[in-house]
Amino acid sequence: MRIDAQHSRRSFVRAVSVGTLAVGFDLTSRAWAAQAPQSAGSDFRHAPHLDGRLLVAPADLAPYEDDFGHLVHRTPQAALLPGSVRDVAAMIAFCGPLGIPVAPRGQGHQTFGQAQVAGGLIVDLGPLDAISVDPAAKTATVGAGAVWSAVLTASLAHGLTPPVFTDYIELSVGGTLSAGGVGGASQHHGAQVDTVVELEVVTGTGQVQTCSATRNADLFHAALSGLGQVGVITRAVIRLVAAPTSVRSYSLAYPSVAALTAAQRKVVGDGRFDWLEGTILPATGGGWQYILEGSAFYDTTPPNDSVLIGDLAYIGPPQIQDSAYFDFVDDLAPTVAALKASGEWYDPHPWFNGFLPDAATDALVEATMAATTPADLGASGLVLLYPVPTARFTAPLLSVPEGELAFLFAVLRTAAPDDALPAPELVQANRDLYLSVQAKGGTQYPVGAIPMTPADWRTQYGARWQQFRAAKQCFDPYGILAPGQGIFTS
Repeated sequence: MRIDAQHSRRSFVRAVSVGTLAVGFDLTSRAWAAQAPQSAGSDFRHAPHLDGRLLVAPADLAPYEDDFGHLVHRTPQAALLPGSVRDVAAMIAFCGPLGIPVAPRGQGHQTFGQAQVAGGLIVDLGPLDAISVDPAAKTATVGAGAVWSAVLTASLAHGLTPPVFTDYIELSVGGTLSAGGVGGASQHHGAQVDTVVELEVVTGTGQVQTCSATRNADLFHAALSGLGQVGVITRAVIRLVAAPTSVRSYSLAYPSVAALTAAQRKVVGDGRFDWLEGTILPATGGGWQYILEGSAFYDTTPPNDSVLIGDLAYIGPPQIQDSAYFDFVDDLAPTVAALKASGEWYDPHPWFNGFLPDAATDALVEATMAATTPADLGASGLVLLYPVPTARFTAPLLSVPEGELAFLFAVLRTAAPDDALPAPELVQANRDLYLSVQAKGGTQYPVGAIPMTPADWRTQYGARWQQFRAAKQCFDPYGILAPGQGIFTS
């Protein structure tokens, strides 16, 4: 075994000071509870031999005390940089009987401490990033630490592409498959979890298991969108499809929520766009502008604009843009670079992400936007709103409302440190919004900053709760995995 106390790691997150650290949001006091960090590495002196490295120095652990949300900070005792899947299995097998909590981490893009752990072990999956494309089978075998941009580059070399991407493609494969992975192509292909053929998972007892819909199916269905509760995804086989050469994108403006969603329902019903989303942005002079964003893929001949958008009753001139397929999928790259350069990328992100039932969408969104000002979103905040046919979501644990259609609704706030509304107030606002959504039969998409009670989690999973709990008990009998999610806490 090698315990590395000097390894330095570049991080996109800010190091936090050593001392008392916030570890959880209390719904009653509306504040974060605190816990002092434990002695670094005290439980890991007898850890097994590793191919990789075990970090225990405070300076090396600092990046793992934070995430993209910059709202919750928990201090681990150690972080594993695995040299192999065997390392992941060995360390989980070591931690289980000792009751040491373990949290897998990809790119740290969570917003509410979901991949953090107090006094336990972080498994940094970044080193497990191998990618192999099988053009004949139209699949890619991908390490959990690989980012989707790398998967796209590797698959495009064979004229292929993953069917679904999230808007930001510098997220890890293991991370999005643990949550779901929803994007503009989900109207046709479901979430990223719906494109998985096979998984390799290290369970909470340290067993390495291969699973699929026909092999170890219970583990397969509990790992996909399972938020890391039953095992650490270390490898995935992903279905690929033929990649287009070019994309024509349309931005169409509407005067209200109802007008936007009416157009979105029309186009998701006939499937005319290959990619469909929607954005709500501050309007010049006040109020909001409601934008339908639809894109059509092509190789040599651009689509007919009149056929695609002529009947959509938008207002003002449409914005139409052609781009190469890779540039389209990676279109957030310039924005992210600018946010990092300005420092806004490192500000707190108290995000709300939920799925709304179709019948309640217009009223819920209208009420939310009426109570929201552009200042509430912050300098780089925005709101996403777009429909997805629920039948496309086949992973049992990706919870969506009842009915044929659900709307993804994401209020993506950026809270600068000197905002008039401090981050705890915005987190409480998320909680209030979630309760309104829950009351209408909606669910949360569990990547945002929404405090949840055990009762909320039972409601979230509904009829699948007992099955999920049974899978947790079966595959993580010591109850050590992904405690930051707070799902099975009493």
